[in-house]
Amino acid sequence: MKAIVNVALKQGVLDDQGKATHHALDTLGFKEVVKDVRIGKQIILELNSSTKEDAQTEVTKMCEKLLANTVIEDYNIQIIE
Repeated sequence: MKAIVNVALKQGVLDDQGKATHHALDTLGFKEVVKDVRIGKQIILELNSSTKEDAQTEVTKMCEKLLANTVIEDYNIQIIE
């Protein structure tokens, strides 16, 4: 079983890397195309869980304890069998 975790800064938290990337895209001629840029991270986990529910529970614990800073970041989990 595989879990895909996407972590991104919460709305309202300044994303310096996103702002820099947005500025670079503007400079490269994409000013009219790109409205905003937010940078996040993706974590892919291979799991030994027996059910999707167990996997979801365990990965949620991982996110709360280590993978995401829940004060400033949101995360979502996708479990793939």
